[in-house]
Amino acid sequence: MTEYLRVKQVAALLGIGVSTVWAWVKEGKLPAPVKLSERVTVWDRAELESWVRELTGRAG
Repeated sequence: MTEYLRVKQVAALLGIGVSTVWAWVKEGKLPAPVKLSERVTVWDRAELESWVRELTGRAG
């Protein structure tokens, strides 16, 4: 079953602020979120963790 993260959880996982999460989404730096309703936006945890691994792999 897919686990989803809300914006505050994404920010905590990445060590950034909520406003930075939204800025990165707008800039295309983060994987695209899923809009569950007008007020609920989430990210697939596995996809986000894969993105982090890819990013840190390139940095190292």
